[in-house]
Amino acid sequence: MPPGPPAVPPAAPGEEDFTLPPAGVRPGGSPAAGAAFDQPPHGGPQPERGYEQPQGRPPYAQQHPEQHPSGQQHPSGQPHPEQPGPSATGEPGAGPETLSPDGADERSADPRAMLDDSPHPAAGGSADGEGAPLPDPSGEGDTLSAAMPRCVACGTGAVDADGYCEHCGHKQPRERDHMERELPSAAAASDRGLRHHRNEDFFELHEAATSKGSPATIAVVCDGVSSATRPDDASAAAARAASASLREALLKGTASQQAMHSALLAAAEAVNSLAAEGPNEPSKNAPACTIVSSLTADGILTIGWIGDSRAYWVPEDRAAPPARLTEDDSWAAQMVAAGLMSEDEAYADARAHAITGWLGADAYEIDPHTASFKPDGPGVVIVCTDGLWNYAESAEQMAAVLPADAGRRPLQSAQRLVGYALDGGGHDNVTVAVVPFRVTAGGQDAS
Repeated sequence: MPPGPPAVPPAAPGEEDFTLPPAGVRPGGSPAAGAAFDQPPHGGPQPERGYEQPQGRPPYAQQHPEQHPSGQQHPSGQPHPEQPGPSATGEPGAGPETLSPDGADERSADPRAMLDDSPHPAAGGSADGEGAPLPDPSGEGDTLSAAMPRCVACGTGAVDADGYCEHCGHKQPRERDHMERELPSAAAASDRGLRHHRNEDFFELHEAATSKGSPATIAVVCDGVSSATRPDDASAAAARAASASLREALLKGTASQQAMHSALLAAAEAVNSLAAEGPNEPSKNAPACTIVSSLTADGILTIGWIGDSRAYWVPEDRAAPPARLTEDDSWAAQMVAAGLMSEDEAYADARAHAITGWLGADAYEIDPHTASFKPDGPGVVIVCTDGLWNYAESAEQMAAVLPADAGRRPLQSAQRLVGYALDGGGHDNVTVAVVPFRVTAGGQDAS
């Protein structure tokens, strides 16, 4: 892994010292040399991956929205036109408009995003900034008002309570199919992708303040484990809990790494609580997800993670080397760290993406990883799920895809990264947060 920004000095007395763990090796010890594994080391839930390195970028013809069970046909009697999505550059297609959290009119990066003229965001955050998901849009009456959603297929019909267009009969996309959030200091985007029937990723993005009043930016990205029950609920619960914990800790003056460590544990507890709500034993296929989070405050960048979601550092000066700031909790990473396989061999194995660390009641242990860095110059932090990094795995590849002006245009950059993954095949849900890190003359983070 390329060297990242300088790590912060050891923790002060009274603060637990969390350091970057060896690549993929969990505290229980690495597998013995020469050991053969027919199953992942911990035999836990495996995300539904199915990723294969795409050969080029095959064109994708988006499927038409599901038609109403009544069999109602398009009024024109003609096939519905295919809906344009992000281009190979990640630029938005000619999809319907959607509203940002502040109510500003913007273009969505994906035509599946539902048009709603009401003043709530089209992202993983509510209009009041608390990050709750949007309510299902609904309306009463026979006429289409400005506060009612319009069909993403025909653009004119009202949407009934069951989510079907009253004009052309098409099923509307779920609100989580495509989400975006833009803040003055950062932005994030999430998309269902082209192969999954729902989006099991979730993110939280917030601006906060420390106990000293200095600004801070929090990004949390979670990836639901598809083979587990309620993976979408797990990712949402984890992201919300971690974000809330970080904001509370900042106000109390908690040191950044300790705050991050506590946030990861809070996320784990939130996911564990979902298992108690289900009919199954908590240890049997419980809701599960991975998590990665970044916190920028007072000139320090702090990263925390469990699982295989990642964080990258891309300096503004592209002559300087980018870096991956996290190490996967995965079968492949353990094999490489133990010296049993080369990186190429490990990631070519069918078990490569089996995770060895996750949040969930059936996790053997919760081992939060945290690390803090003090960048000596401005740059951008990329926090993402494997739905993105599978198409740009190395730090150099990620830096090559990230627009040069990402520090000034984080939302457009997040859209472009999502578009890059979709153009590459969109085999998984795709979620990314782009967090600019700006350094003032005094060396403090100006974000």
